[in-house]
Amino acid sequence: MTQLALITGGSRGLGRSSALALAERGVDIVITYLQNQEAALEVVKEVEKRGQKASAIQLDTRNFNAYPGFVQQLETVLSQTFSRQDFNYLLNNAGTGLHRSFSETSMDEFDDLYRIHLKAPYFLTQALLGHLSDAGHILNISSGLARFSVPGSSAYAMMKGGVEVMTRYLAKELGSRGISVNTLAPGAIETDFSQGRVRDDKQMNAFVSSVTAKQRAGLPNDIGGVVAQLLSENCYWVTGQRIEASGGMFL
Repeated sequence: MTQLALITGGSRGLGRSSALALAERGVDIVITYLQNQEAALEVVKEVEKRGQKASAIQLDTRNFNAYPGFVQQLETVLSQTFSRQDFNYLLNNAGTGLHRSFSETSMDEFDDLYRIHLKAPYFLTQALLGHLSDAGHILNISSGLARFSVPGSSAYAMMKGGVEVMTRYLAKELGSRGISVNTLAPGAIETDFSQGRVRDDKQMNAFVSSVTAKQRAGLPNDIGGVVAQLLSENCYWVTGQRIEASGGMFL
């Protein structure tokens, strides 16, 4: 049977790149999107151009009360579009950034990051466990900022540190089902993430290049290719691990 991946936040950036890279490998795709339905449907078209089936479902991962309805929608999509009841891969990717000094970060900003980056992956994964196939794979997106420290990223990096701890626990608790759970930690990537700072701010881009062994900032396809490799049967025996794809930042 064709493998199927569910990607949160799949309409742009790393989620989009991952969806297309997986489709190139012969994986069917379901993405979630927050607001931009047009961009999400464009990803669906691009997946279909690669010969795979795809679907997009709207979801604000911060709306925890919406999870039961989302799961019902997913069940319908799985049955009607893919003729199945389960999926093989879950990529917890949806998120947003915040560049704010420790002294200026507000409680509301902190709480929003917590809901998006830590509480949502935890409880959405929990809600989806009944539809994740045995011997499947969960991949949680962290950040190089959980290893190295750049001023202005304390709250965001704290959430990603929590994601990395969560990954190890899920790997332990779900291992009896043959499910692999890993963390992928990208470095600085040229996307619209965090108002496109790495992509659009020449000074920031030059700084990233100067501290990276590969001497440039990352591109979305750099990460999509890694995701497609990790979410494959070749990586079944890898679990509970943190894999950094940063081009060698701050070595």
